[in-house]
Order: sequence, then C-alpha cells, then structure tokens
Amino acid sequence: MSLIQQFSALVDQPHLNWKNIILGFTTVQFVFDSYLTYRQYLELKNVIKPHKSIEDKVDNKTFEKSKNYSLAKSKFSLFNGILSYLQNVAIIKYNLLPKLWNFAGFIYTKISPYLPIFAQSSVISHSLLFLLGFQLISTVISLPISYYSNFVLEEKFGFNKLTIKLWISDTIKSTLLAITLGFPILAIFLKIIDYFGDTFIFYVWVFLVIVQIVAIAIYPTIIQPLFNKLTPLKEGELKTSIENLAKLNKFPLTKLYVIDGSKRSSHSNAYFYGLPWSKQIVIYDTLIETSSTLETTAVLAHEIGHWALSHTTKTLLIAQSHILLLFTLFSGFIHNNSLYQSFGFNTQPTLIGFLLFNDILQPLDSILTFFMNLLSRKHEYEADEYAVKLGFANSLKTALISLNIENLSAPTNDWLYSAYHHSHPGLTERLDAIDVKSQELNIKQK
Repeated sequence: MSLIQQFSALVDQPHLNWKNIILGFTTVQFVFDSYLTYRQYLELKNVIKPHKSIEDKVDNKTFEKSKNYSLAKSKFSLFNGILSYLQNVAIIKYNLLPKLWNFAGFIYTKISPYLPIFAQSSVISHSLLFLLGFQLISTVISLPISYYSNFVLEEKFGFNKLTIKLWISDTIKSTLLAITLGFPILAIFLKIIDYFGDTFIFYVWVFLVIVQIVAIAIYPTIIQPLFNKLTPLKEGELKTSIENLAKLNKFPLTKLYVIDGSKRSSHSNAYFYGLPWSKQIVIYDTLIETSSTLETTAVLAHEIGHWALSHTTKTLLIAQSHILLLFTLFSGFIHNNSLYQSFGFNTQPTLIGFLLFNDILQPLDSILTFFMNLLSRKHEYEADEYAVKLGFANSLKTALISLNIENLSAPTNDWLYSAYHHSHPGLTERLDAIDVKSQELNIKQK
C-alpha cells in the first residue's frame, strides 16, 4: 500500500465527522484572525506620535489622518471577519452546499436536452452549473461590503475615485471574466482528474503551469485593458532615467507604461510583469504625480532588484511546490466517503471534494502564510539593498516616506499582526535597514 493510500485510509474513518472538524477549523481561524486584528487596533489606538525616524517628515495632521484611516480599516476588518465567519457557519451548519448542488442538478436536467454539449459530460456540466450559482451568490453577498469599502471608508479618507457606474461595470466585467476564463479551465481540470483517475497529480500540475504561463502572456493585451488604460510613458527625463536603469542592469525591458490608476483610487504603486525574456514596467499615474524622477526611478530600482536576485523565480518555484503538495494531499481525500457524507452528499463530485478539502487545509495555509510573508519581507530588504548599491539610498528613502504619507499607511504595527499579515516590512524598519546598508557600503568604498 502506497503512502497516499495509507493516508487516504487514515482520514476516511466512519467516526470522523468532517463537518464538525471543518467547523472547528473555521472557528479557530476566525478567533485567531480577530485576535490579531484586535492587537493591531490596540497598537494603533495607543500610538501618540510618528516614529522618531520620520517625525520631522510627517506633520500632526497627516499622522492623525493615517492613524484614523488605519483604525477605520481595523474596525472594518473585524466586522467583515464576523460576517464572513457567520456566512461560513451557515453554509456548513445548514447544508447549503448539497442544497445548491441538488438545485444545480435540477437545472441541469431541464436544460441538458436543449444543449447537447451539456449532455456529453453530466458531472462536469453539473459542477459548472453549481459553480455558476455559487459565484453569483458570492458576488451578490459581497456587494454591500464592496460598496462600503469604496464609497464609505475609502471615500471618507479621500482615496476613492470610483463612480457607481464604474463600480458596477467592474463587478460585471470581473464576473463575466471569471466565467469566461475560469469555467473552461475548471472543466479541463475536472476532465483531467476524471480521465487519469488516481494518477492525476502530475497532469493537473502541468496543466496549471501552462495556464499560469498563458495568463502571464495574455494579461497585458486582453485582461488589463478591460479595466485600465495603459499608455506608453512619454519621452522625457523619467523615461530616459528608467531606460538607463534597465540597460545598466540588463533588465529585458520591452515596454514602459503608465496606468490610469487614478480613475479608481489615489493610492500609488509600480510593478513589472511578463515572460522572462520580455518584461513590461507599469507605473501608476498617481506615483508620477507625487514623486520626483529620482524617487520613481528608485522605486523601480527596488523592483528590478527583485528580478536580478531571482525573487520572482524563487517564489514561483515555491508556489509550484505548494501546488504539487496540495494535489498530493487532495488525492488522499478525493474518495473520502466520510467527508462527503458528513456534508450530506450521496455522491462524490470532485469539485465539492476540492472545496471541502480547502477548508480542511486552513491550519496548514495559516502556517504557510506566515512563512511566505517571512520570506517576502526578506526579499524586500534584499531588493532595497540592491537599490542602495545602485546609489539610490536617499531617493529610495524619500520615495518610501512619500508613498507612506500619500497612502496613509499605518503609523505603527503590532509585531504579531505584521508577521502574519504583512508581506512587506514596516516603513521604519526599511529606513533603518537602508541606513545600515548605506553605512556598510560607504565603509567598504573607503
């Protein structure tokens, strides 16, 4: 008997009530998340002035505004967490998944005679109808939260630039995009498992790798334009500075864009994407408006540092390993009678098994989240150091302070909350690290 078969037998016991187990995991996760958010709220509540390293850069008005913004987000996070928990408990306690599954089956029997393509694979078609219903219900339920987040919280602090029309348009586009692209992917995913049986792990993994590569390739030309307008960066000092930076670091820059992020929010950012041999840099128009040429170039020096130090590749390899582990573990649950029966299913639809399996993974996901954020923060320090070595120490510091001020970032963070939730170090930690690396570099040069 293989290890997977032994694992499968271990977790498929009649006395195991997986509904109660998942409900327990959900409750523990909710309590843990709420505890962390409350710690962060208290930390913010008690801070009375900016950190000494930036107190001469942040006036009292900005400090109070950033504090109040962070407190408001903490309160909203607590409320949203309670709401999500109650929804999850309702889904589990009242067997809403099997009820929705049965309703999708009823719809399938009504429409399959008129759509021959649906009759070719009844389980897959049934699964797609189930997911369609689940997607639509989730979207409707999330609308009040989304509305409050954009038109109340973000609006109050001057960040929201969305109109009701654009918000509705974005919601419709996102839903249609999820259906148009997601459903064929799901259908192939289910077909692979159905065709290869218990040996599906490698084949599903290869398929998902291909999907990721295709997504990277089509994102800038098909997906991104549905939501934002990308325009080539105009000739001038900034473009010359960035192009020179790319040449110096042998960064395979093919296109340099400005994105109209200001039509949705006044938050600032910059990023790059693309295949290894062809990279596009995208700069938010809000970043250009609020930062100097040197500061914007310093931010991109940091981003290029991620590329030069192979952070993206390392993260991608970890992600692929995680996917392999995920489906290896899932293979031990895919035929788990006790799991399906605990939730009121008389059959074993793969999609349902995968959804329930993800709920079982909550403790493991929490641990992985912590370690991935730990690695990400390490990468951020290394990318900052890379920019320092390129001579951007002072410009990067002023850029980070400016971004912190413009985005009203939290003036302080609880250490445990930050360790679990933040993929980036806090501003003051980054500034201190930049100073240390600058001093080390100056000593070496002397």
